[in-house]
Amino acid sequence: MAVLSLGFAQAQSERGSVKGKIADAQGLVLTGVMVTVKGETSLGAVTDINGDFTISDMPVGDVVLLISSVGYETIEMKTTVKSGTSVSIGSLALKEDVQNHEVVVEGSRTYKVDDVSNSLRLKTPILETPQNIQVVTSEVLADQQVFDMLEGVTRNVSGAARLEHWDNYALIYMRGSQVTPFRNGMNVQMPWGPTAEDMSMVDRIEFVKGPAGFMMANGEPSGFYNVVTKKPTGSNKGEATFTMGSFQTYRTTLDLDRKLTKDGKLSYRINLMGQMKGSHRDYEYNNRYSIAPVLKYQINKNTSLIAEYTYQHVQSSPLGSAYVFSKNNHADLPVTSSTLEPNLAPSVTRDNSLFLTFNHKLNEHWSLTAQLAYFNYKQIGSSLWPSGISGDSILLRGTSIWDALGVNKQGQFFVNGDVTTGVVKHRILAGIDMFQKDYYADWSQGFALNGTTPFNVYYPKASLPNDSVPTFDRSVDIRSRGVHYTTANAGLYVQDELRFLEDRVRLTLAARYTSAQTSDPYSGSAKDEKITPRVGLSVSLTKNTAVYGLYDQAFLPQGGADFYGKKFKPVTGDNIEAGVKKDWFDGKWNTSVSVYQITKNNVLTGDPNNMFFSVQLGQTKTQGIEFDVKGELAKGLNLILNYAYTDSKVTKDTDATRVGTKTPGAAVNIANAWLSYQLQNTFLKGFGISLGCQYQDGRSSWSSSPTDDVVLPAYVRVDGAIFWKADRMKVSLNVNNILDEYLYIGSYYAWGGYYNYQIEAPRNFRASIAYNF
Repeated sequence: MAVLSLGFAQAQSERGSVKGKIADAQGLVLTGVMVTVKGETSLGAVTDINGDFTISDMPVGDVVLLISSVGYETIEMKTTVKSGTSVSIGSLALKEDVQNHEVVVEGSRTYKVDDVSNSLRLKTPILETPQNIQVVTSEVLADQQVFDMLEGVTRNVSGAARLEHWDNYALIYMRGSQVTPFRNGMNVQMPWGPTAEDMSMVDRIEFVKGPAGFMMANGEPSGFYNVVTKKPTGSNKGEATFTMGSFQTYRTTLDLDRKLTKDGKLSYRINLMGQMKGSHRDYEYNNRYSIAPVLKYQINKNTSLIAEYTYQHVQSSPLGSAYVFSKNNHADLPVTSSTLEPNLAPSVTRDNSLFLTFNHKLNEHWSLTAQLAYFNYKQIGSSLWPSGISGDSILLRGTSIWDALGVNKQGQFFVNGDVTTGVVKHRILAGIDMFQKDYYADWSQGFALNGTTPFNVYYPKASLPNDSVPTFDRSVDIRSRGVHYTTANAGLYVQDELRFLEDRVRLTLAARYTSAQTSDPYSGSAKDEKITPRVGLSVSLTKNTAVYGLYDQAFLPQGGADFYGKKFKPVTGDNIEAGVKKDWFDGKWNTSVSVYQITKNNVLTGDPNNMFFSVQLGQTKTQGIEFDVKGELAKGLNLILNYAYTDSKVTKDTDATRVGTKTPGAAVNIANAWLSYQLQNTFLKGFGISLGCQYQDGRSSWSSSPTDDVVLPAYVRVDGAIFWKADRMKVSLNVNNILDEYLYIGSYYAWGGYYNYQIEAPRNFRASIAYNF
């Protein structure tokens, strides 16, 4: 170890770093400016929200920096890198290029990023963070032609999987339980929702594994995913796409990124999307459009204000239409099976959100951020669920009203700063956050769907007369007729990352205080509070290799009660984790390996005997190994490869028969791969091919009863694509489920005495053309 440390210290002393700040001619800081080293394609950096950049691990001697950004003249600057020191070039000003607004063709290293977004609050690079964090970039989502969170996002992250869903709401599991959805650093989870984000407005998706008290983390101990939306970059550019595909799918998007004033103080970005999408199931559809404008005002070189609004409008077939039902077993119905009728009224969701973000750099070392958010979504619709099955095949179909209103108000304030005491550097993060969520839902009106002929699941036939289509009474406001759930949370946290030995050793000490109050019509109100600690250690063995260890706790209040009126206790959890991260070939690609154990107390799962109710299992223990590879292995060759082994079981419960059973919804083995290669320096330059595979086995069903536990078969799905890229255009054809496998997920529903499951689409395609301007 002494030899290793000596070698590393010697290597460090023979290298240095360069830092600086980039602004425009008016002195306004510029974000997203590329700073590279001439003749060294592996060395470079991008300016952050404050216009700052740092290029580390540079060889000593004279170098030439190339500084470029779309809409500005490229400049060259000479400087000298000194051994073991950081050279500052000060502030540079870029002149606007009014004659040449070239479209910058992104490099192929966009599958991997080195830093998290500002909304995660961390200033530490991913390599040095003592936690497993995986980032899915917008370039990956575009290559895979992912439309929303309900599709193949999870294939890019070890151990993550999408489970059953109710049409517009994503349910993602990882490390033995559901992960909490975030958007731009805000917890957006409601009892049902939020509406799955459309990928047209998404810049990246960050998966944070395990608890994280620095991130409003009163969520599941398994972690959360953070959807980061697109923001203005200070450039003048745009992109338009058109897609068509199987099942009468038509989709178009427009991304405009512009400066509103010549001095660049005011800029905007707007993403528009319209979609008409059918299904492999008869009479099923999901049509939607979204509008996502963002306005940024650079008040001065250290201060900015961003206002962001998002509207998503969804019109779909009645909720729950993805389910099919059988008395005998799973997978005994055709892929095209549906319980829908063509004359049922659609379900409509209108989802609004507003973010206001204020950033201010206090000085060279300290900055503060304040953010307010307001979410409001209204759903007017119905859901489908049978009351049972008569004999072996006659489904007793039913429908009920499902109107909902969700109002979510949030605020957070935090500061980041660096201070030094003696030989120790401190990276401080401290803040306060709070939210109040109100959810109203009406499930009170239900009807049987009786057609002119009995509905045989093996020979389905639509036969519901128009005069028998149910109508629901909506004359009373949803706030009066619906059940009301409310949650109010406040949190205070502080974190100190102590950096020793030239930043090679990093010790994180943190704590969070959370106070939460919940109320619902079944069990009244409850108040809980808890302090959760966090201890992490990260050590750089070399400049590209780090090992880490982490202990963290989670706390999640739970409102409601079971079928018998017993109130639910809050979820508490402990996470112990260790891992190794390594960047290869000057950071072109990365590998990470982690091992963990999560103990989760007071777990909820669906009650198999009582519809719309949950049961509290007691305690679960989840342990596993995760492995991820991501980045550019060779010129034009990008790879995403991951594997996770998960052992998740019930360890304590008031019902002794459940002890030792698998946690509902978990899979023992999950492996994914996506390989993309674009031809280089040939007459076919620009053409490429992609191939991907998803594999799962040891899948437990969505059931909490050991007597009804169903082990689902192995899941194998192969997808692929061919594409052609030019300076301004990309044409691609993606084919999903190439092997045309029968793929499904489901469970046994003891309350009704039947199997319910969702079948994925058979082989299907999507063709798209994108034009940059």
